[in-house]
Amino acid sequence: MSDWDPTDYLRYADERSRPFVDLTARIDADAPQRVVDLGCGPGNLTALLARRWPDAEVEGVDASPAMIRRAGQYAGDRLRFSLGDIRDWQDAEPVDVVVSNATLQWVPGHRAVLPRLVGALRPGGWLAFQVPGNFDQPSHRLLHELADRPPYAEWTRDLERPAAFDPEVYLADLAELGCRVQAWETTYLHVLAGPDPVFHWISSTGARPVLGALPDGLRDDFEAAYKKRLNEAYPPRTYGTVLPYRRIFAVAVKP
Repeated sequence: MSDWDPTDYLRYADERSRPFVDLTARIDADAPQRVVDLGCGPGNLTALLARRWPDAEVEGVDASPAMIRRAGQYAGDRLRFSLGDIRDWQDAEPVDVVVSNATLQWVPGHRAVLPRLVGALRPGGWLAFQVPGNFDQPSHRLLHELADRPPYAEWTRDLERPAAFDPEVYLADLAELGCRVQAWETTYLHVLAGPDPVFHWISSTGARPVLGALPDGLRDDFEAAYKKRLNEAYPPRTYGTVLPYRRIFAVAVKP
C-alpha cells in the first residue's frame, strides 16, 4: 500500500477534526506530564494537545513517513513526532494520556492491543480512542463489492480491510482491565462541496488499500465506476452532498 498523502487527507480537515475534539473533551486530566498521540497523521490535531497542556511533553507517533514529515512543522520544545507502528509502540516511562484518533481500525486484531495501551499508563492515566463505525455503509460496501469483481479481484483479494466494533464491545474490554470507562457513538452529517466529494473523502482513507493495489490503467476504470456508484448513493443537493459518518468513542481511566 502506498504511503499516505497528507494534502489529500487534509482536504476535509475541519470535518475530520470534529471527532478528535469531541473525544479529547472527555479527558479530564489536570496536569499530565507525558501525552502520546498514536496515529498522529499530519500533526495538526496533536498540536491541539500541546496547546491544551502546555507543560506536558507531547509526542505524535505515526507509521507514515509522509505524515511525519508534514507533522514536523508543528514540532517544538515540548512537541515532537516520531515514526512508529502502534503495534510495536512502547514508552520508557509510564504515560499520563494516550490518544488514538481514527487509527486502531487499521490494526488487525486491535482489541488485543488494548491491554498493552492500558499497561503503558500511569495509575490514574487516560486512554482515549475513536474509530469509524461506518463499514456497513454504501461508501465501503460499494467499494468492496466492486473490488471483489473481475478484473479487479485478482489485485485486491488479499488486502486487509479496516474494521471496528460497537461501543459496548470496547466498554467491556476496558472494564475487564479494571478501567472506569465512557463509551458512546455519534453520527456526524458532513456536508461536502464540489464534484465527487465522497470519493475524495474515502480515497484518501478507507479506499487507499484498494486504489493502491490496482495498476494505473485499471485504477482509472475502477475510480470511474466507483464514483458513479457513490454519486448515486450520495446524491448532491443544492447545499452540498451529505455524508453520514458514524464514529465510535471510548475513554478509559486506569485505576
